[in-house]
Amino acid sequence: MCGTYVLHGGSVSETSYYFKNKSFISLQILITGVAGFIGATLAQRLLERGDKVVGIDNLNDYYDVSLKQARLNRCLAHPAFQFEKLDIIDRAGIAGFFREHRFDAVMHLAAQAGVRYSIENPYAYIDANLVGFGNVLEGCRHGKVGHFVFASSSSVYGANTRLPFSEHDNVDHPVSLYAATKKANELMAHSYAHLYGLPCTGLRFFTVYGPWGRPDMALFKFTQGILERRPITVFNHGKMVRDFTYIDDIVDGVVRVIDRAPASTPAWNAQNPDPATSHAPYRIYNIGNHRPVELMHYIRVLEECLGRKAVLEMLPMQEGDVPATYADTADITRDTGFEPAMPVETGVACFVDWYRKYYDIA
Repeated sequence: MCGTYVLHGGSVSETSYYFKNKSFISLQILITGVAGFIGATLAQRLLERGDKVVGIDNLNDYYDVSLKQARLNRCLAHPAFQFEKLDIIDRAGIAGFFREHRFDAVMHLAAQAGVRYSIENPYAYIDANLVGFGNVLEGCRHGKVGHFVFASSSSVYGANTRLPFSEHDNVDHPVSLYAATKKANELMAHSYAHLYGLPCTGLRFFTVYGPWGRPDMALFKFTQGILERRPITVFNHGKMVRDFTYIDDIVDGVVRVIDRAPASTPAWNAQNPDPATSHAPYRIYNIGNHRPVELMHYIRVLEECLGRKAVLEMLPMQEGDVPATYADTADITRDTGFEPAMPVETGVACFVDWYRKYYDIA
């Protein structure tokens, strides 16, 4: 069902560290990048279960600001939501913000997104994804945050071609600056977990799609192009595979992770170090659908939902891209009960329904 959170493998309350004797303890949670696709959807989910949410966002013009504002307006309608326009690269602003607020958990989603854009505008990634990330880490350190959860990416797997991608594999060969900044985030977070005991969890997101999505993502571009009867660009001549993951499944997994601050792993072996765990309170999880889909099938599903054929412009692989992604989700399923369930056929239909309504297209 579109726009409905289905909690698989038991309710969030049954897996949460913040539930005692089945009674809910409301949390104060910060979401950075709250006007973004995942951020706004997550904020609504947390508000629905009774948490207090504070959100920050710089509302930049990387894509349509009115879409960001529309997402944000849905959150602002809730009395337990607070918003402050703030850029994470503002060191003094972030430091002051953390002095004014106290948080049980922080979900850090603010970042400069996009693999291809990182090749054209590297400094945007250095500023937001490295400097900004460091500012938020420092805020969490001094603010005594109980759990720092941050967005990593499937892009960190880079030149690795062993599928499915496992958190326990080496990821030292990124093929884009965006991927390199996300790998750097994982390393920076680990150092804070080690030095200051800050519990940190990194989530490697796999191709998130669904209602209220980003206009720079393939599904949005394809839908717009097909409806406007323009050719859509298909890279690597369509020979691409992606682990498309529906937004509601993603948010279900994020909520489950927020509620489970990591501890050190007693079996961690410094002679044979596991990248996904640590002697420090640190954990890395893949968060994907675990059902890779061929890009051409994705396009055919979209054509059926729109009732219109696409005009395809087949192009070679783009720099910084990879031919396939596929998430091994065994760890997050074992630890949290996360079980994504949305089939791509239904998920794409939900997106198309939202797109037609949002843009008033019959």
